[in-house]
Amino acid sequence: MVGFVVGRSRFLGALALLLLAHEAAAAEQPTFVGRNGTKLVVNGSTFLFNGFNAYWLMNVAAQDQAKVTKTLSDAAAAGLTVCRTWAFSDGGKAALQSSPGVYNEQVFQALDFVVSEAKNHSIRLILSLVNNFMDYGGKTQYVQWAREAGEWIQTDDDFYTNAKVKQYYKNHVQKVLTRVNTITKIAYKDDPTIMAWELMNEPRCQVDTSGQTVTAWVMEMAAHTKSIDYKHLLQIGFEGFYGSTTPDKIWLYNPNGYQLGTDFIASNQVNEIDVTTIHVYPDIWLRYKSEEERQTFLQQWISSHWNDSMNVLGKPMVFGEFGKAKTTPGYSQKVRDDFLSYVYGEIHSNAESGGGSHSGGLLWQIMGDGMESYYDGYEVVLSQDTTTTAVIKKQSEAMAALANKLAASHD
Repeated sequence: MVGFVVGRSRFLGALALLLLAHEAAAAEQPTFVGRNGTKLVVNGSTFLFNGFNAYWLMNVAAQDQAKVTKTLSDAAAAGLTVCRTWAFSDGGKAALQSSPGVYNEQVFQALDFVVSEAKNHSIRLILSLVNNFMDYGGKTQYVQWAREAGEWIQTDDDFYTNAKVKQYYKNHVQKVLTRVNTITKIAYKDDPTIMAWELMNEPRCQVDTSGQTVTAWVMEMAAHTKSIDYKHLLQIGFEGFYGSTTPDKIWLYNPNGYQLGTDFIASNQVNEIDVTTIHVYPDIWLRYKSEEERQTFLQQWISSHWNDSMNVLGKPMVFGEFGKAKTTPGYSQKVRDDFLSYVYGEIHSNAESGGGSHSGGLLWQIMGDGMESYYDGYEVVLSQDTTTTAVIKKQSEAMAALANKLAASHD
C-alpha cells in the first residue's frame, strides 16, 4: 500500500510538472492577431505596431539565411514587430512556383525559415500572395501560363476574370495556407506568427477603371481564402485609390484624378476583408508638384482613408507602404527623416484619437548589409543609416507606449 501511495504521488508529481511545462510552453506561443471593430487586438488588448517591408526575405533565405537572421535581429532591436513580405515568386529563375502547381521545395523551405526566424525575433508577418506587377512573375506570369494552356487571353487584366487563371491563383492560396513548416512543424494556417494574408500587392485593372472587376475578384478570393483559414486576418493590398462608388473622392483625393481600376470603399466592404490598407508615394504620384503640394496631398490621403476606414467601413487601417527615394530631387537624409517623422506622427495621432484604429505603418523598405544589388532607392539599412534608425526606434517606442496606455485605460 505504501509503495502504491509513493508511486501514485510520484505519478501525480510528474503529471503536475508535465502540466506546468505544457502551460509554460503555451504561454510562450504567440496569440493570433484578431479584430474587434476598428481595432486590431491580441488577447483582448489593442494591438499597435511599427513595421517594415522586406519583400526579399524568401528569395535571399534560399541563398543566405544569415542575412535574413541579421536583418530580422536588427529590426527587432529597432522595435519593429510586423514585417510584410512576399509568399510568391512565379516563373523565372529560382521561383517558388515554376509552373502552375509545381513548387521548388528548396525555395518553400526558405519561406519556412523566414516564418520560423520571424517567430524567433517576435516579429509577425503579413504574407502577400501574388503581385500586380511583373516583378517575381505576378499576374503577367499567371495569364501567360493560361495562354500556354490554350486559353484566349487578351490582357494581363484577364487575371481577374479568366476561370483557369483564377483556379491557378486559388490553388496557390491553398498550397501556401496548408503548407506545414518543415522547421516549426506548424501549418501556416495555424501559425500565429503570421498576422495576415494579403490577396495581392497593389491590385490594378486598366480594362475596367470603375473598380467593379477587382471588387468581384476580391469577393471570390476572400471567400476562398477564409474557407481554408478563418483564423488569420485578411487584407486586399490596396494602395487606396477611390473608385466609381465614390466619384467625388476620385477628384478630391486620387492623385491627378487617377482611376486605376480599384474602389477602396466597395472592395473593403467585402465581409471577409478584415483590414484596410493604403500606400503612398507622393514623389512618384505628384512628380511635378511642389513639396508643399505633396505634403498637403499626403495629409489628406491619410486623413480621408482613416476616416473612411473608421466611419464608413468600420475596420482598422494599416499604412502598408511609404518611403522617400534617394533619387528624389533635393533628397538628403534629413529630408527622408523628416518625411518619415511626419508619417509616423500622423499614424500615432490617428491611433491615439481613434482608440487604436490606425494600427500601424510599414516602411518601404528595410535591407540588410551587403544587399546593394537589391537597392531601389528607398532602402534603409538599420546598421548603417543611424539617424533614420533613430526615427524608427522613436516611433516603435511611441506606438508601444500608446498600446500600453490604451490597455491600462480598459483595465
